[in-house]
Amino acid sequence: MHIVEITTPGAPEVLRVAQRPVPLAGEGELLIRVSASGVNRPDVLQRTGNYPVPAGASDVPGLEVAGVIESGDVAAMAAAGLSVGDRVCALVAGGGYAQYCVAPVAQCLPVPKGLSDVEAASLPETFFTVWSNVFDRAHLQAGETLLVQGGSSGIGVTAIQMAKAMGATVIVTAGSDDKCAACVALGADHAINYKTHDFAAEAKRLTGGKGVDVVLDMVAGDYVAREVECLAEDGRLVIIALQGGTKSSFNAGLVLRRRLSITGSTLRPRSVAFKAAIARNLREHVWPLIEAGRIKSVIHATFEAASADGAANAHRLMESNQHIGKIVLTWSK
Repeated sequence: MHIVEITTPGAPEVLRVAQRPVPLAGEGELLIRVSASGVNRPDVLQRTGNYPVPAGASDVPGLEVAGVIESGDVAAMAAAGLSVGDRVCALVAGGGYAQYCVAPVAQCLPVPKGLSDVEAASLPETFFTVWSNVFDRAHLQAGETLLVQGGSSGIGVTAIQMAKAMGATVIVTAGSDDKCAACVALGADHAINYKTHDFAAEAKRLTGGKGVDVVLDMVAGDYVAREVECLAEDGRLVIIALQGGTKSSFNAGLVLRRRLSITGSTLRPRSVAFKAAIARNLREHVWPLIEAGRIKSVIHATFEAASADGAANAHRLMESNQHIGKIVLTWSK
């Protein structure tokens, strides 16, 4: 099979199309003939040598795929209501940039009715992440307000739609007026251009001084202090990425007086059982919303994975921050 491998840590040019044997599905696993592979920020971090591969995971990048079940653990598939030939999308710990990919059965979901494989491949990584952090960790409730940093990112467009579908008010930040407009078109109630406005002051103003209930943060660094300032009483801050750096300084007195919670997580190294629980929640609560058209897959661009520079160009686009929504690699049949 063809794969895209990282020849050495570095710039997008280090990505190369190569050949490897088709992997074998083990106990509790299935083999997917991949049609499309999602591209995510952790793939870029792995390529640059800043995101170590978890023990036992493939060194091939890629955390989400969509395609057709080729083979696998028959009993495990039957228990999950799946069989050979079914179209599925899956969250994987690595190996997604390939024509064939092994995935735990418990981390596979049927492709939502009406979606293409490209659209389905854009779902798992961001949907698992948003559900785990916004709903499981931060316990966002209907009637509360969520502030999403980076509303036009893959995570952002997912968080906007899921939170709105669950009855929350959504405020986002984005780096241009065009991106802000795109976020509002997806359902955000308010969008703040962080290059021209102080997001903390705007969030307080938009909530009548109360502050937001939950912040989904992909920046960290010096953002944390301002996020603490704009949280309402009993507010929750969830950090899921560190684009602004690992060091933060904030007013701990506000944490005490307002009873704030600061937490964070990374999904890739978590157990299959942990991810399986998220998959069950997505299938029950979110997949029906996708099939009803209330939540959409937002695709910015696709690139042919097996072309000489397809994956490299996908990574260049990711690093440019010019995209709105997801970037996907496709595999010719």
